[in-house]
Amino acid sequence: MSVDFGVLGVHAHPDDEAIWTGGTLAKYADEGARTAVVTCTWAEGTQRADELARSLDILGAGKPRVLGYADARKPESAPDSPRFVDVPFDEAVRRVVEQIREFRPDVVLTFDGYGSSGHPDHIHVHRVTLAAVEAAGYDQLYPEAGDPWRPRALYLATIPRSVVISHWQAVFGTPPEPGQTLPGVSDEQVTTHLDVARWAERKWAAMHAHESEVGRGASMTLLTSLPEQARAQMLANEWYRRVSYTGAQETTLAGS
Repeated sequence: MSVDFGVLGVHAHPDDEAIWTGGTLAKYADEGARTAVVTCTWAEGTQRADELARSLDILGAGKPRVLGYADARKPESAPDSPRFVDVPFDEAVRRVVEQIREFRPDVVLTFDGYGSSGHPDHIHVHRVTLAAVEAAGYDQLYPEAGDPWRPRALYLATIPRSVVISHWQAVFGTPPEPGQTLPGVSDEQVTTHLDVARWAERKWAAMHAHESEVGRGASMTLLTSLPEQARAQMLANEWYRRVSYTGAQETTLAGS
C-alpha cells in the first residue's frame, strides 16, 4: 500500500468512526495509507471530543477534524453552535469540501442513505457528504475552499439485511415485526465486504475510548448485549455500498 493512498471518513458523532468504520481505518493505517476522520458534531473541549481523540489515536487516524455543530438530540454538545441538521445545506457542504480538498483522499467513507442506523444526523451526513464529494472536484464550486480534488470512490457503511434480522432477536428478545423499519440494505446491494477480524480488538478498544457513550448505553450496549459469537461477527466484518465516479481511476477497497 502506497502512503499516497488516502482514506477519509465523514461521520456525525464521536464513536461513529469506531462503530461503523473502525476496522477499515485501522487496516488501512497499518498498511501505510493516510487515514483521517471528519466529525460533524460536538465541539472541541467537550468530553466526547476528547474521547474522539483517543479513539482516533488507537485507530491510527490522526487528529480530530471536528466541525463543531450540535448533535440533533443534544444541544449541550455545542452550546454556541447550531444543530448540524439546521445549518444551511450549502454551508455544511462547503465545510466538508474544505476537508476533502485539504486531505485529498482516494476513498471517502460515510453512512448509507438511511444513515446506517436511522439517526437524523447520520442521514444528514450522508446527504452532505454525497454532495461534497461531487462538488470537491469542480473548480467552479467553493473556490475559496482549496484546489479541486475528486475522490475516486465513496463507500457507504451499511449492514446486510440478513445480518440485521439474524441478530435482532438476540438483542431485543423478539423477531422484527412485519413491516418494521430496519437498518441496512438487502444483501444484493452490498458491494463490499471487509474482513477486519485482525483489527477487531483495536476496533473494540476504540469504541471503549468513548467512555461516556459506554456509560450511558446506546450502540455500545447493544453490541455488548449480543451473544459472544454474534458480537465477534459484527466486530470482525464491515460492509459498504460502493459509489464510483466517472473519469476517476478505478479504486476498490481490498476485500471487495
